[in-house]
Amino acid sequence: MLPPVDFKDFQEKLSTHFRPWNRSFQFWVRAVDIYTGYKVFQVRVSFVKDVQKQEAMWERQHEVAAEKIYSMCSDLGGFFLKVAQIIGKPDLAPAAWVKRLVTLCDRAPATPFGDIQLMLEKELGKSIGEMFERFEMDPIGSASIAQVHRARLRGDKNDVAVKVQHPGIQDLMMTDIRNLQAFAFYIQKTDVKFDLYSITKEMETQIGYEFDFIREANAMEKIRRFLYENNKKTPVLVPRVIRDMVSRRVLVMEYMDGIPILNLGDEISKRGINPGGKIAAAAKQKILESLTLAYGQMILKSGFFHADPHPGNILICKGSEVALLDYGQVKDLPENLRLGYASLVLAIADNDPIRAAESYRELGIDTLSQCENELQELLRLAQTMFDTKLPPGVVMLQPFSEESSIKKIAVRAFPEELFSVLRTVHLLRGLSVGLGINYSCAEQWRSIAEEALYCAGRLKGKDMKSRVRRRGLSRRFFRRVGIN
Repeated sequence: MLPPVDFKDFQEKLSTHFRPWNRSFQFWVRAVDIYTGYKVFQVRVSFVKDVQKQEAMWERQHEVAAEKIYSMCSDLGGFFLKVAQIIGKPDLAPAAWVKRLVTLCDRAPATPFGDIQLMLEKELGKSIGEMFERFEMDPIGSASIAQVHRARLRGDKNDVAVKVQHPGIQDLMMTDIRNLQAFAFYIQKTDVKFDLYSITKEMETQIGYEFDFIREANAMEKIRRFLYENNKKTPVLVPRVIRDMVSRRVLVMEYMDGIPILNLGDEISKRGINPGGKIAAAAKQKILESLTLAYGQMILKSGFFHADPHPGNILICKGSEVALLDYGQVKDLPENLRLGYASLVLAIADNDPIRAAESYRELGIDTLSQCENELQELLRLAQTMFDTKLPPGVVMLQPFSEESSIKKIAVRAFPEELFSVLRTVHLLRGLSVGLGINYSCAEQWRSIAEEALYCAGRLKGKDMKSRVRRRGLSRRFFRRVGIN
């Protein structure tokens, strides 16, 4: 006699098997629709001679596309929430896209508590009741890979944050990114003269790391130690890991009490402070300076840095202190790229086109000039890509515009490992725009870059003294980097 067939189990297995195929189909149908919409529109708008009419038509087209992109990212979730974070920036995308996509950040659907409990108890080998005195069933946040619950350990007075991975999410996200890679490869061959495929390969590597919470815990501890040891007072707060409560899919850490940076304006108003006044401006400036200092030290001095400073990962605590969360995406830059980027930072800060061109070659960024003033366009491209302050006359990247530096200087090869730096700078730029502060991270990082190059023997003591004295810095700076 044949055993009874469990149709529910069979249905679930079948659904799980075909889920990646269904996502791939959904992505390609929507991506092709958005892309062909723009290609057809480009032909149609070319027949209109009035510039103002052209601009109005482009605006309507961007609004139509924004709805479609929002719908795709919202419906598919997972990796596409990260895509929304990356392209939904004022300098990277049309205003209509930014306005629509900014609301999508970290709005992933929560996994039911029963599934979370099973994952948690399986990974840590104990029941929730044995480990926690209190455990909130509703998550305080749910992102593309995991969700976080607030809890309190038995015998402890302080709360902890418990990060638990969504079951089965890794296979789905890897399917998503491979589809995007194929699309990026096609786009760079037809429209955008930039090495997009290498960028998506680096994204695949970085996101692959995010599924290992043991790696994340180690990264968090390493960055925490570096920032606390290199400063009298750390520029950003880093959560402490609860070491005996970490597995590949579960991470328990110190709970950071603060408000998301996106809610800063509302919080300032609640306290009766004028959001446009001097007190609010000073608080925002302090927040941005703290983040910038932390990133300058991580990238240029250490080379090991938190590579995902989107608004959902930044909390504002008491006294305008900044807490930096989520160390799933970290990057360890090779020495040659760390020093090459330090040199590029100096080129941007000094407005030096010759040094910018040399730094591009040193970094392995292969460009093909399609204009007469190649050096100036290379510098403009460096400012557009690697500084939080855009060059004069540039308000956003325009890969389809003939006047764009990316159009004039084709980027044929871009080191995959440098994408994390590029993405970090653009996320910092997005934060500065959101806070209403226009500043150059390259200028703020100038002294850190000088110190990094001097310590590596790439900047001579005489040149270092000359550079520092021109800016009127004190002898204490010389002593710090070991110049007599």
